[in-house]
This record gives sequence, structure tokens and C-alpha cells, in this order.
Amino acid sequence: MTAPMHHPLPILDLDVLRTFVMIAETGSFSAAANAVFRTPSAVSMQIKKLEETLSATLLERDARSVALTSDGEMLLGYARRLLALNREAAAKFVAPTVSGVVRLGSPDDVGEWVLPFVLKRFAETHPNVTVDVVIDQSVNLRKRLDERRLDITMINVSNTVPKTNDVEVLMTEQLVWAGAKCGTAHERDPLPLSMWEEGCAWRGNASEALEKAGRNYRVAYMSAHTTGQRSAILADLAIAPFGRTLLGEGIVALGPEHGLPPLGSYQLGVVVAKDAGQHVQVVAEHLRGIFEKYERTGKF
Repeated sequence: MTAPMHHPLPILDLDVLRTFVMIAETGSFSAAANAVFRTPSAVSMQIKKLEETLSATLLERDARSVALTSDGEMLLGYARRLLALNREAAAKFVAPTVSGVVRLGSPDDVGEWVLPFVLKRFAETHPNVTVDVVIDQSVNLRKRLDERRLDITMINVSNTVPKTNDVEVLMTEQLVWAGAKCGTAHERDPLPLSMWEEGCAWRGNASEALEKAGRNYRVAYMSAHTTGQRSAILADLAIAPFGRTLLGEGIVALGPEHGLPPLGSYQLGVVVAKDAGQHVQVVAEHLRGIFEKYERTGKF
């Protein structure tokens, strides 16, 4: 009697699994392609090959979204565990000496907008470095750094909050008036604004621009967090000075055609403690690389 043949199980490609995880997390082939530095067509080919290898449909696609199937949900758990084990093993050999805790400061807008993505990418390459984050106003973050309560911090600077010599610029971005789509808050007199207290770089630009234009205004909604300001905008209670990249669904940029003066721009900078160790420097270098790519391509 002939013994049955046992075909070896396929070996899953970690690079393909990484792409699959990014699609699951972003819900988009194009966003995943940007994250793994491939073209959308190359990502599609990777997923097609993965589905053929496993003889399973992993993703349901339509014109607007991507969703995991039940098989895709099952694979996602395995993929994350395999990638985590790979990072752990590689870290023992590639960067075994870089370790420690980094105290990182960030303005709220960056903390909401891009920091989770930045830290996730950093953890993949430096799993032995722990990053503890403090979200606060830029002036307070600078004070914390000077008092040695932070190792590195990002801060917003503008024409009303000057840049000091030790601030390295990561990004320059246009400021815009953010208002509810089809809203009327910008038509009221005095103009209702959603801002934080004195010392906020964006508030300084907004106040200066409105005063030069002779436009009456009042602070109708005070929030230290962009999520709170976003709520006020969406409810059409106020408009707010925002970085252009913070505009989201239901929020539009308002300009001269709405009777509002230009706001100019602001810069996101980084300051590193003078005696920073290697584990702090690798965080700083990671931030430089992430924002350099954004300045060059408009994508993270």
C-alpha cells in the first residue's frame, strides 16, 4: 500500500503579512501602500498571492472601503503575533544596545493627527525603547523640557510665538479658518471663535489677523484639545484656526470669500535636551525622517 503524500504547508511571507495588517488597520489599499512604500497595484498583487496561498478570501472590497472577512479576522491575529515575534527576534541582534525610556512632549494637534502613527512605526524598528508621551500646550512643553521633565518635545511656533535657536523645524504648514460645511458661524458679529488661552501659537495668529482686519470677535468656546474645538466647529458654534491637514469630514477651510483674513503659517519644531542619550536621539531621528517624507510627498 502506498503511503499518502504529505505536502508541506506554505511559509507565509512576513512582508506580505505586514501589508495585510496595514490594510486591515487603515481600511484602504492606497493608505497601506503609502505605509509600506509600495504602489497600490503591488499591494493588490501581494494580497492576491496571499489569498491564493491560503485558498481563502481575506478581504471584501467595494468602491469605497475594504473590510475583513471571517478568515481575514482570523489571519489578522496570527499576522500581528508573527510580526511582533519577528521584531523581538531582530531587535536582539540588530539594535541590542539601544534601549531606555524617552519622555516625549507633543502639542495636542500633532498628538491627535499623526503621533499614534509615528510611535507605531517607531515601535516596529526600536522595540527596546519605551516612549512616554505628554500632551500639552507648546509653552508648557518647552518649560517641561527646560526643567528636565522631558527629553525631547515637539512645539508649534509662529509669527506670534517666535522660534528659538535650539528649535529644529520639522514642518511648515498653512493655517486656515476651519468652519462647518455649509455653516453660518463665520457670518455672525462678533465672530465666534474656538481657541485656547494666550500663548497658543494659532490663537496669536488668529487674534493678530482679525485685529488688523478690524473684525470684531469673541472666544465663544475654549478648549485645549482639537477634539473639543472640532466639536464646536461641527456644531456650527464657532470657527477656529487649524492646520490645513486637520480638516476632516464636515469641516472646510474658510477664506477671504467668507470675509476672513489670511492666517499665515506655522511651523512644527522639535527640541532635544542637550545631554540626550542615544535612545533619545533615535526618537529625534525617527521624527526627522517621518516629517521629511511628509514635506516631500504630502504623505506619511
